[in-house]
Amino acid sequence: MKILHIETGRHLYGGALQVFYLLRGLHAAGIENILVCAPGSEIGHKCSEIATVVELPTIGDIDPRLLVGLCQTIRHHRPDIVHAHSRRGADWWGGVAAQLCGVKSVLTRRVDNPESALLVRLKYNRFDRVVTISEGIRQVLLSEGVAEKNLELIHSVVDLEQYNCPADRSWFEREFSLPPGEKTVAIIAQLIERKGHRFLLAGAEKILAAVPNLRFIFFGQGPGRQELEAECQARGLAERVIFAGFRDDLPRVLPNLDLIVHPALMEGLGVSLLQAAAAGRPMIGARAGGIPEIIRDGVNGYLVPPAEVALLAEKTIELLSNRELAQTFGANGRALVEKEFSIPAMISSYQRLYAQLLR
Repeated sequence: MKILHIETGRHLYGGALQVFYLLRGLHAAGIENILVCAPGSEIGHKCSEIATVVELPTIGDIDPRLLVGLCQTIRHHRPDIVHAHSRRGADWWGGVAAQLCGVKSVLTRRVDNPESALLVRLKYNRFDRVVTISEGIRQVLLSEGVAEKNLELIHSVVDLEQYNCPADRSWFEREFSLPPGEKTVAIIAQLIERKGHRFLLAGAEKILAAVPNLRFIFFGQGPGRQELEAECQARGLAERVIFAGFRDDLPRVLPNLDLIVHPALMEGLGVSLLQAAAAGRPMIGARAGGIPEIIRDGVNGYLVPPAEVALLAEKTIELLSNRELAQTFGANGRALVEKEFSIPAMISSYQRLYAQLLR
């Protein structure tokens, strides 16, 4: 079997990391992979030994050069299935190219943002199957008119072995210039509005009044950093919030964090939450998108209504103040990931889907 994958993301996190896990597993199973990616992307470098890498330039969702390049690549490599994994043109031109070349196609959708009925018809009807990484995304597509028989649910996963690292507080405190014993609350997400950083900042004064020896750490990059930094200044939080940027050593960082908060307004599933659960960290998240599929309220964390600042602050204080409960939530989260979000389960699900399409 030969699968042509399309992943146009430039960085190896989120969806691109899931694509790497899949290609690695398919390669080990004897399936041939061709990966179409952006020039100079991290995933292209990472997959060079498990896939034939084809770099195609694209400048956006409707760049027709991607369609031309995809058709040429499909006709040259003659794959059994075309599998589009991302946006930035892959979800638009991937289905068109597969149709033009007479090849079966799959799209994996990782976001839960709504789309117009016209766009839904034009985009998703071109694919033989649409995979959603959460039930939340599946419900969005059903409500927009995608036929249930064309939808498949396959959760995103996490590499559990990477997250067996013990805590190393001395290294952690040096790395982030923290006083000994200071507690930490982290958000691991792009610095964009829908991830909800501002809701944690809005509740920070109340949280710090109850837990004064506390620092907030924002992991991630994005266009919203300047605005968030300005808000920290306005709220007098400049010394209490660390903008740590993108880190490729989260398996080492996570065990040292006291709490992970994810107050997003929209979220396909939340890979950073899978990582936090795998590292045994307690979590608080908004009841939005696919977040409730990872955070089970009262089991491995708490769910709060989106934009509900007061309750977010209250639950944050509770978990920072109740060490035993936080440890219980962390252990339950690790057990959940082991049971429902393993890499072998995802790879087997995609193999079954490919085989079904070819039959």
